[in-house]
Amino acid sequence: MATKGDSERAVQALCAVSYFAELDNRAMGAVARAALRRDYGRDEIVFAVDEPCSGLYVIEEGWLKTVKMSIEGREQVLRFVGPGEVVNEVGVFADTRNPATAIALEPTTVWLVHRQTVLQLLEQEPDFARSVVESLAHRVLHLVSMVEDLSLRTVEARLARLLLERAEDEALQRQRWATQAEMAARLGTVLHVVNRALHELVREGLIEVERHQIRILDPEGLKERAMID
Repeated sequence: MATKGDSERAVQALCAVSYFAELDNRAMGAVARAALRRDYGRDEIVFAVDEPCSGLYVIEEGWLKTVKMSIEGREQVLRFVGPGEVVNEVGVFADTRNPATAIALEPTTVWLVHRQTVLQLLEQEPDFARSVVESLAHRVLHLVSMVEDLSLRTVEARLARLLLERAEDEALQRQRWATQAEMAARLGTVLHVVNRALHELVREGLIEVERHQIRILDPEGLKERAMID
């Protein structure tokens, strides 16, 4: 159970999430008091695939990745999750075990909202329920897009699309943990293939790779590479 100071901090973290922000002060206070703060170091497992689902994890600070792993240890990154986002919705709402593993990419603070608390909110707060449905619909669209990418696009096209989607003002700022190995796991490939694709995009004058960012030099040319109409 959160203390008063923790409860106020939990409210701030919850308010950054769209569907918790819909709650009135009474409901928000109840959720914040029940929320549990947990801190993780880099590379720590937040929750593991196939373990019982504890609830929703709200990210206050830091970054996580959710992954599926093959028997050989190869990763497929499903999602990167940062401040103001939640993870493990599927486990909560489908009443199933954790469908993936979540790993901290850097020192990370999360607030755990237990499944029963979330289910009570669904029954008692219509606006909360509607926002949850909208959020889950967007997650489905994201997964459909991922399947399309993995099935129908080359690694180079997937990389080009990722850069276009993540760029702001034609530049993609790289987090400290955003190595090319992490990029490869996100794109469903291996490091040397991503290296080759990046070098090819640089050679063609489409991007420029710097230490902490990737700059897009030719957006239209990159769209062609991404197979975007």
